[in-house]
Amino acid sequence: MTYSLKVADLPASERPRERLVAYGSKHLATAELLAILLGTGQGPGKLSAVGLGQYILQHVGKHHRDPLLALRDISVPELTAISGVGTAKAATILAAIELGKRVFQSRPPENTIVDDPAIAAAALSHELMWQPQERFAVLMLDVKHRLLGTRVITIGTATETLAHPRDIFREVLKHGATRLIVAHNHPSGNVEPSNEDLTLTRQLLAGAHFLGMPLLDHLILGNGDFLSLRQTTSLWNECPQDE
Repeated sequence: MTYSLKVADLPASERPRERLVAYGSKHLATAELLAILLGTGQGPGKLSAVGLGQYILQHVGKHHRDPLLALRDISVPELTAISGVGTAKAATILAAIELGKRVFQSRPPENTIVDDPAIAAAALSHELMWQPQERFAVLMLDVKHRLLGTRVITIGTATETLAHPRDIFREVLKHGATRLIVAHNHPSGNVEPSNEDLTLTRQLLAGAHFLGMPLLDHLILGNGDFLSLRQTTSLWNECPQDE
C-alpha cells in the first residue's frame, strides 16, 4: 500500500477537513483525524498528512494490538522518535488526546439527577475511564436519583479487581444514600461483561432487593466508551428493583 498521494491531489470530498465539516468527525478514519492535527506530511517517502497518520498508527501498533490504546499514554519522546513527527506535531497530538480525556472526565455537579447511563458514566469517568488498573466504584443517589457522591471501593491489577457486596453496601449506607449505581473499568478498552461481572451483578441485585436499596445499573467503562448492563442484559428482569 502506498501513502504518497498528496491531500491537495484528492477530490475536495475526500480531504479530511472537508469530510469532517460535511459528515462529522465520527465518519473519519483515525488516520484522517491525525492528518488534521498534523497539518502536513513527510516522513519516509514524503508521505501526505493522511499517509503520515497511517504511518504513525502502524508504528505504535507494532508494540500494541490496539494503536489507539497505545496513543492514549504515548509521550513526546516516543512520538518524536517516529520519522516525520517533530516536537510541534507531537505536542499537537498530545494536546488533542489530553483534551479528549478531560472532556470524558468532566463531572456533573452534585445534586444532578442521574436518569441516564451517560450521566452516570460522566460522573465516574475521572475515577475509571483511563486508569491502567481495574477499579470498582459506586455512585450514590438519594430517593429522587440526585447525585450525592462517588467512591472508589477497590483497586486491582491490570486485569482483575475485587469487590465484595458488603463493602459496596457499607459505603452506600455510610453516606446516607438510598439508590446506587456501580461501575468498574476494563483497561483493555473492551467493555463487554465477563462471567464474573454478571455473577457479581446478580449478587448485588439480590442484596439491593433485600436491603430495599435499588441498584439502578452496573456500568463498564474503558477507552472512552461505556456499556450499561441494565440496557444490554436481562438481569434486572430476573431480580426486579423497587425504584
